[in-house]
Amino acid sequence: MFAETVWEDEVINLIKPFIKDIECYLVGGYLRDLACGEKSYDRDLIVKSECAKDLALKISNGVNGHFIVLDEVNKIYRVVMPDKINYFDISAMLDNDLDKDIKRRDLTINSMVFDLNNNNFIDKCGAYNDFNNKILKTFDLNNFNDDPLRILRVFRFAAKYNFNINKDIYSFIKKNGYLLAKPAKERINTELMKLFEAKYSHEALLKMNECGILSIIFPCTEEIKKIPPNTHHHLDLLGHSIETVRQIEINYEKLDDDKKLYLDDKSLGNYSRKAFLKLAGFLHDIGKPDTWTIEQPSGRHRFIMHDEVGAKKVVSILKELKFSKKQILYVQSMIKNHIYPSSLVWNESVGSKARLKYYRKMSPYFLDNIILAKSDRLSARGPAITDNVVNKNLSDLSDLLNECLEYEKKPLTPKPFLSGYEIMKITGLPQSKKLGEIVKSLYAAQLDGEILSKEEAEKFVLRYYNL
Repeated sequence: MFAETVWEDEVINLIKPFIKDIECYLVGGYLRDLACGEKSYDRDLIVKSECAKDLALKISNGVNGHFIVLDEVNKIYRVVMPDKINYFDISAMLDNDLDKDIKRRDLTINSMVFDLNNNNFIDKCGAYNDFNNKILKTFDLNNFNDDPLRILRVFRFAAKYNFNINKDIYSFIKKNGYLLAKPAKERINTELMKLFEAKYSHEALLKMNECGILSIIFPCTEEIKKIPPNTHHHLDLLGHSIETVRQIEINYEKLDDDKKLYLDDKSLGNYSRKAFLKLAGFLHDIGKPDTWTIEQPSGRHRFIMHDEVGAKKVVSILKELKFSKKQILYVQSMIKNHIYPSSLVWNESVGSKARLKYYRKMSPYFLDNIILAKSDRLSARGPAITDNVVNKNLSDLSDLLNECLEYEKKPLTPKPFLSGYEIMKITGLPQSKKLGEIVKSLYAAQLDGEILSKEEAEKFVLRYYNL
């Protein structure tokens, strides 16, 4: 099935001279990705126990790579290729038994094997059929007991491929979801972000909630579930939060390629900004349970300052899950400002100064913030929200985005409207601390969009100097 395609891989071709006289199998994720037409840089090899370290060293020396010991006890080694992108993980097969090694893997779709010396595709667990039937199955449910993180991996792969989950796995997770409390939070973090990186994150989140494990990872969801639908929201708060994740993905797909590049950026870590934005979308209303009131006699649900409360609350949640300070600040900013763009465009009296101030505050993440605002709007369609309200809000947000993109073309540090010398002429001030204060305050007001011309700058100076 994969023989020709595997050997078309130039990196795999490099190891041909080193595997001639040993049993060597390509396994797992690389073949799974190959079946889906995806590029993979991680190639897992399994060999007999006595060969693992020797083969890793031979490959490393032969290709001028970097040899790393991952687990000396279980004989797992890594060879990072010279490009520092591609790598091989070389492991000793379980009990030197290929059958045992294959059958102990988490899911059948990860149990595919390719014999590199005999060019044979080996499928002992029905991986090929499960791919065709779009279902996630396991050969042995005990594999989840061996490493409970595999429970979360089920949903990560569901998010990636939109596959159904076999009923036996589903039942096991419902009964044993508590096992997810055992893995290190760093490992939970990795699987979570791979889930949010995937296209069908929202589907996976719904399934996680059905199985009862969403609240194990995010205890705050227990309180979120208590907020019912209301005049502004057709879904309960958890449903709204997950729908917001779906709408972020939809809005991303609608973007032009050049705008997608913004959200494909990985400046926050190993995952795209889109993945972190979806995480922020899922958590954007976590401040609502703490701010929930119901007005009488109207019965209107109010959540005053829930954006501020949520922004504070999310810090401890993400710290617990081992997110970095930079990542937490990003999610916190999205939550704190998720109402900002809609409130800005809703007020028709707000002019270009306020919009420029918004751009400067949210740059370089204004696109992320506006997409979150659009997605939030599309996820709240209660009886009080008409199509006209939604369409106008979306149109106004698109206009705001276009204005921000125009601002971005201009220098971030524009030339001051007035020089220090010109301010001295207007005020009669000599070089002094007072003059420095005026120069600094004037330029800050210019950057914030409070001053848009030289004439306005002169008036500002006169007001500042009480002239």
